[in-house]
Amino acid sequence: MSKPKHPRTLAETEAQAVTRNIRVSPRKLNLVAGLIRNKSASQAIATLTFSKRRIAQDVKKTLESAIANAENNHQLDVDQLVVKAVEVGKSIVMRRFHARGRGRSARVEKFFSHLKIVVAERAVEPEAASSEQKAA
Repeated sequence: MSKPKHPRTLAETEAQAVTRNIRVSPRKLNLVAGLIRNKSASQAIATLTFSKRRIAQDVKKTLESAIANAENNHQLDVDQLVVKAVEVGKSIVMRRFHARGRGRSARVEKFFSHLKIVVAERAVEPEAASSEQKAA
């Protein structure tokens, strides 16, 4: 009687985490998201930990959630995880007014954002073996 199960859109070696309605504009959030794209998970966490931007802590929490999803739900190796994709999207816009002189008003827009982080397990690359072949 229930709905059919929704098929999984990600590959077997991927996991994701989504945070909705973050109180920051998508433009500012995308600057922080750009810092961690295509980096290893541990390096991305280190980058966000020492970032001076306020929103970096929320991005870090979402990244840690994606890593936990990969480990607990999909049995992926945490040491092999890479930030595959970071998507930033527009959410709602709160509109307020600011009283101006001579009885006028001005609109103030407060933007919200959505954030989606996808982590993937990279293939194990035998770096030592490939460097020995080049030396020989």
